[in-house]
Order: sequence, then structure tokens, then C-alpha cells
Amino acid sequence: MPPRMRSGGRLVVIGGDAAGMSAASRARRLRPDVEIVVLERGDIVSYGACSLPYYIAGEVESRDDLIVHDADFFRRERHIDVRIRTEAVELRPRERTVVCRTELGEESLTYDALILATGASAVRPPLPGVDLPGVHTLRTVPDGDAIRDRLAELGADVAAHGAVRATIVGGGYIGLEMAEALVARNARVTIIELLPHVLATLDPDMSDLVVRELLDRQVIVRTETGVEAFEPGDDGSVGWVLADGQRLATDIALVAVGVRPNVDLAKKAGIDLGRTGAIAVDPRQITSEPMVLAAGDCAESPHIVSGRSTWVPLGTTANKQGRIAGENAVGGDIRFAGVAGTNVTKVFGLTVAQTGLSTAGAEGEGLAPDSVRITASTRSHAYPGGGRISVKLVFDPGTGRLLGGQLVGVEGVAKRIDTLATALAAKMDVRDLAGVDMSYAPPFAPVWDPLLIAANQAVKKLSRERVV
Repeated sequence: MPPRMRSGGRLVVIGGDAAGMSAASRARRLRPDVEIVVLERGDIVSYGACSLPYYIAGEVESRDDLIVHDADFFRRERHIDVRIRTEAVELRPRERTVVCRTELGEESLTYDALILATGASAVRPPLPGVDLPGVHTLRTVPDGDAIRDRLAELGADVAAHGAVRATIVGGGYIGLEMAEALVARNARVTIIELLPHVLATLDPDMSDLVVRELLDRQVIVRTETGVEAFEPGDDGSVGWVLADGQRLATDIALVAVGVRPNVDLAKKAGIDLGRTGAIAVDPRQITSEPMVLAAGDCAESPHIVSGRSTWVPLGTTANKQGRIAGENAVGGDIRFAGVAGTNVTKVFGLTVAQTGLSTAGAEGEGLAPDSVRITASTRSHAYPGGGRISVKLVFDPGTGRLLGGQLVGVEGVAKRIDTLATALAAKMDVRDLAGVDMSYAPPFAPVWDPLLIAANQAVKKLSRERVV
């Protein structure tokens, strides 16, 4: 059962970003009588990390635009005691105590309920030279500042080779968004990916569509290539990337090989981790310690398709879990429905989206999926503009149950991926999807929406009969 918070009790939240501030704000709305303390080791709370590539590109002009609310806002408007530059260094669940460190030393803070919202950190592999100046990761606002500062420094000193040479290690969503951002800053970009294709959460045939767009934008893509070291240039900053025995000249490098959940605090306190390595929680966000909850990028989620625990570090998940943890920490009793891993991103002129399981993801869960892929127009043939969109549906060949979907196209992708996410939540099969009454108007969609075309192809594959 969730904690039963006494009047005048204290809720401590560790972590001041999406999950943490959502939790604290929800708890305050429900319980004005409870003391709420948020411990944040950095200087900034409640910021939009997903906007960092656009900040670097210059589309988001000011770092202030990244910050939703500062610590003073929460103290003044919501009466939440936000303590920045305060790091939690030890949990003592039996004593209901947090040991935290500030610039003035260590202190102990007791709690009636505790929420862990410690987030995740960018992976920085232990490669030679990875700590050289000019080798960056991107996770926080200071990371974004550092990359912008480096590009500004380089802008005045590129006469020798005509443009900034940028190397991105990792072909995931951050790597591809940053490729576009760096091209916008007049950089020549090379992406190095260890796996056979970029965007490993997509099936290879859909990933190939993205690679074509990257190549058309003069981005070099090197897959099945491992980085061995970073080497300094003449000024001591990174000047070379050693990859599969080749030395590639570079002025700036971004390591974008993923993130890992920040679970050390929980692990040392004896709190159970799940199969993914993130903190195990029940549907109420409660950990193995009854008075400790966890939410956001440090915690697992139930997957609505596989039914198993998964780890999906997305801002949408963090905000939802934080809200649930905040309510339950002060006596509520609500549950998190789970995730489908729905995501969407922009890669130059394409929008790329996914929800549910890919073919490989389904196979990894012990399923034997089937799939269809179609390419269709985004608008009526008589209406100008528009373009092509590719839709892939992954489904169970026995029951027809929809397992996942992927879309790559020039427009209309976000609209349609949300339709598929809704279908997954409703546990629809491809026959149900084929019968959905989708909107039609020439500026927005053809009379047969691409999702309907794909669903009908899946039904045809199931029945081996032509579906009109």
C-alpha cells in the first residue's frame, strides 16, 4: 500500500528535473499541510532536455527558454523547499533518513516518505582520450552550453579546412538530432555507429530510409565501426578519432551511445533493482522499501505490449510517473498504466517515429512476429505539396494483435504514431485498426489513410484473401 502521510509530515524528493518536480508539485496540490523538500545536486531544476539539440542549432535562442521554472518559482509559488547544489549521498531506509552534502558539509534529513527521481546519466565509455577538451556528451543544460561554447571557439579558426569537422559516436536519436544541429552550424558531420544500422530501435528497412536522408544532407554514416580512442590535436583538444584503425580528423566529438539509470544511491541502500538495471517499482511507483517510491529515468516501467518490465527514459514517462509517485507518497492510491515506448523525432526533412515493439524487440520477448510495410502519399493526389510516408506494422500472425509500428515520412507522422499508440493501449488487432474511421481531407490525408492501407495489408496477410 502507498505511504500514509501524517499531517505535518515531510516528503523528501531526490532529483529536481521532470519526475522530481512533477512529484513535488502533485504532492503539494493534494496536501498543503505536508512539508516538501527537493534535493537537487545541480543548479537547475525543471528544464527541457529534449530541446538541447535545438538550443545548439540556434533554433532555441536562449538557455533561459530551456528552463520551465527556476527554484525560486517553486519556493515562492508552490511552497516547496528546493535545495540546489545539495547532493544526496546516502539513504538509510530503516531510519528514514537521507544524508546529503552541501557546500557547507554533510547533514541528515529525516522523512516520512521519499521519492527517488535521480534520473539517468550519459554513458561515457572508458576510451583513451574520452576526457579531452572538445569531447562532449549531451544530457544537461551545462552540456549544451559547453557544446555551444566549443562551436563558437571553432568558428573563428576553421580557415585551414573550411568548416568545423564534427564526429558523432552513436547513431541513436540524440546522435541524429545533433547531426542536424551541427550541420545547421555549418559543420561537416560524420556519424560512427557500432551496430549494423542507425536507430537500432527501428527495423533495418526503416532505418535505411533515414540513412538516405542523412547522406542526402552530406552527413557521412559509418556503421559497424568501433571507436577505439580520441587523440589530441596541436592545441591539446581533441583532434582525431581512432575508429577501426583509421585516424579521422575532428574538431569536436559528441559521445551519444546512450544513458544509464542513476541507481547507485538506491542500490547501496538495499533497494531492489529490476531486470533492466533500473529501480524495480510496482504500479504505484513503490520500491522494495514501502516508504520509498521511484519515478522517471531511474525507474522501470511495465510495457503495455510485452507485459514485462522495461526501461524507457523519456520525458513523457518521467512526468507521468512523477505525478503518480507524488500522489501516492502523500496517501493516494493510483497506478501507472505502462508504456509503449512511443517516440518521435525530426531528422532533417523526415519525421521518424515508433511505438510498441519492433520485429527484433518482439523476437527478444519470445514472440514470432510478422510485419507489413507500405509507402503511400501523405495527402490527396489532387492537392499540392505533401510527400511520401512509409508505415510498418508489427503484429502477431496467429491472433493479428498489433505489437508495434514505425513511421518515416515528410509529414503527418506524429499524428499517425499517436493513433498507433492508442491502438496498442486498447490492445487492438490489425482488423480493428483497419476499421477505424480516420479523418480525410485533401490537405491532410488521402481517402485511404496510410495507416488503413498498412492495416489492410496486414489483414490480407492474415487471411490470404484480398481485402477491399
